[in-house]
Amino acid sequence: MSSANILEVENLSKSYSGHTAVDSISFQIKRGEIVGFLGPNGAGKSTTMRIISTFQPATSGSVRVAGHDVFYQPMAAQKAIGYMPEHNPLPLELRVNEYLQFRARLRQMKNRPRLDEVIDQCGLKSVANRIIGQLSKGYRQRVGLADALLHEPELVILDEPTTGLDPNQIRSVRDLIKSLAPKMTVLLSTHILPEVALTCDRVIILNQGRILADEATDALQKRFLEFADIVTEINGPKDQVKAALEQLPEVSHMTTQATADEYTQYTICGTGNQDLRAKVFQIILQNGWQLRELRRKDYSLEEIFSRLTETANAA
Repeated sequence: MSSANILEVENLSKSYSGHTAVDSISFQIKRGEIVGFLGPNGAGKSTTMRIISTFQPATSGSVRVAGHDVFYQPMAAQKAIGYMPEHNPLPLELRVNEYLQFRARLRQMKNRPRLDEVIDQCGLKSVANRIIGQLSKGYRQRVGLADALLHEPELVILDEPTTGLDPNQIRSVRDLIKSLAPKMTVLLSTHILPEVALTCDRVIILNQGRILADEATDALQKRFLEFADIVTEINGPKDQVKAALEQLPEVSHMTTQATADEYTQYTICGTGNQDLRAKVFQIILQNGWQLRELRRKDYSLEEIFSRLTETANAA
């Protein structure tokens, strides 16, 4: 295992009664990275996270965490992992302090200042003496995060940590996750795609148990600029403008949308990765129409995710 990598997954597969949930995936995560782990329901994300966390065996393949094989050295690997599952199984009858002290004893921790530090870091000071079952969903999530961070793991695995939280709570969790790097490495599964763009250095997209994309968040968004979709706002006879633009052989289809004034917005979808802006501008110039905007369409991470998964499912 490379000393730069905290996690190495090689040819990992998991099958249930003939159904393949994870299909021979491989990836690495470097120390200090925050990596988003994305995919539609049933893509294999949670299964992969449970295998990495030693909660579930694999059918085949290998996983190493901090140099330890999770199948042959599970106890050593567990010491390097902080895991917060999607459905966080907290004992509702215990107080926050009692639960975290119990978890610290299980991990043979004797560092009380570390316990106080995590309580403060996760914003639990005001509820430290309250019973967990009486806490809001947001505070219960924070207790789960505190548990995962308690022993200062090298790899923190968070499965849908912001589920059920309001926008302010989501922002608080996001800031907390970002503050973990570079001391800790984070593998984050979430369905809130804007949070990934704001939080993660890199994105791994899974679909039907296979990896569709694995690259830096900004690089993935930049790569989608190669698509030939153009957005333009033109003041001219709508039917004539549309007919003229559709005559371009590179145009697959287009949509139109009225604006608040005399301009119409046209979204032009191309058949390849050619930049059509020069040809569109020439048509506008030749016809004497007024041009207010002409740009390539910006793709959000959500649109990229949808395109990748729809293309894969159609194949």
